[in-house]
Amino acid sequence: MSDFGITALLILSLFALLGSGVWIGLTLTGVAWIGMQLFSARPAGDAMAVTIWGSASSWTLTALPLFVWMGEILFRTRLSESMFRGLAPWVTWLPGRLLHTNVIGCAIFAAVSGSSAATCATIGKMSLPELGKRGYPEGITIGSLAGAGTLGLLIPPSIIMIVYGVAADVSIAKLFIAGVLPGILLAALFSGYLMAWALMNPGKVPRPDRVMSLGERLHESRHLIPVVILIAAVLGSIYTGVATATEAAAVGVVGSLLLSLVQGSLNWQTFRDSLMGATRLYCMIALILAGAAFLTLSMGYIGLPRHLAEYISGLGLSPFVLVVALALFFIVLGCFMDGISIVVLTMGVLLPTVQAAGIDLIWFGIFVVVVVEMAQITPPVGFNLFVLQGMTGKDIAYIARVTMPFFFLMCLMVLLLWFFPGIATWMPGHM
Repeated sequence: MSDFGITALLILSLFALLGSGVWIGLTLTGVAWIGMQLFSARPAGDAMAVTIWGSASSWTLTALPLFVWMGEILFRTRLSESMFRGLAPWVTWLPGRLLHTNVIGCAIFAAVSGSSAATCATIGKMSLPELGKRGYPEGITIGSLAGAGTLGLLIPPSIIMIVYGVAADVSIAKLFIAGVLPGILLAALFSGYLMAWALMNPGKVPRPDRVMSLGERLHESRHLIPVVILIAAVLGSIYTGVATATEAAAVGVVGSLLLSLVQGSLNWQTFRDSLMGATRLYCMIALILAGAAFLTLSMGYIGLPRHLAEYISGLGLSPFVLVVALALFFIVLGCFMDGISIVVLTMGVLLPTVQAAGIDLIWFGIFVVVVVEMAQITPPVGFNLFVLQGMTGKDIAYIARVTMPFFFLMCLMVLLLWFFPGIATWMPGHM
């Protein structure tokens, strides 16, 4: 059978299994099994056992459940409320005023959670009622929260960066550091848009409750101290070389437990809920990663990635055209799949092509994360859209519409990454 026929059969099998309600991890395993049995001489059972064990026993992967647990612990603290109190006095002088608490709050929480959905839900739980109570327009409030919530994937520690690092065999610590500047730049683009919107719609921005003196602002800023210490402990330990990404994750878990204890929100109920929540989420991720590892092996035996890489190389596409094509490919996939599934499903096939084009894998990791961020706010399967729909009760089409400007800002971010690659590669190069 030709490569096209094999690909068509495997894609048909993939959609048939997904459409019948089979879990994504088991679907990937099933497709890999079909490929191995039909188109290779290697016994599928033996290959599956060895590959799944090898993927599941990776030391690097240990960071993933720890960061997931850290995010679950912080989700159950009063951290978001404290951040709002600490940030609000400092943004009242900016055009857009308290709308910026969505962006800055998400950026800060992203630096301790690693999850886009957790960031969006936690900050939204605090900001949506507060901004609504003060009379801020609903559309821009929801849109800015959905857009800024995606920073949970880009600003380290990021769960999806760990998944990419394992799949691409690149340093997770370097990926984390590479995400800092792009994360800050994207947050700045979001805030810049809010300023521009506020200047064009001055009548829609409520006046501040009251103007605080410098002393009062500094006093309120004390609420930011715990989260700043936690971020410094996690990222500082990685950047200085004191700890690996896995060890930094353990530091983050201990720090979040201490923070929860100090705030009085740590009890047996919250501890158990956070541990069970993290266990459920990680088991889902681990199953997907195991299935993806077996699928990657199956594709290798069949030879599809090599043939695809040779075909694309033969087209003579410039690196820029290749990146644009991949961006469109990821955005389309993002309409139907979550970010982690996209990364683990495609990396085995795409990485040989990317390497053949001479694209730096650290830079490509940041590019993938930004494009997958777009997938978080594209219907019908945009996770952040679902989170906000549950919180606001609004129609998902409405939420997608008010989020659209932030989608285009992410497109601009991809272009900036291409024309100024140092945004992603400068900091890792100086580790």
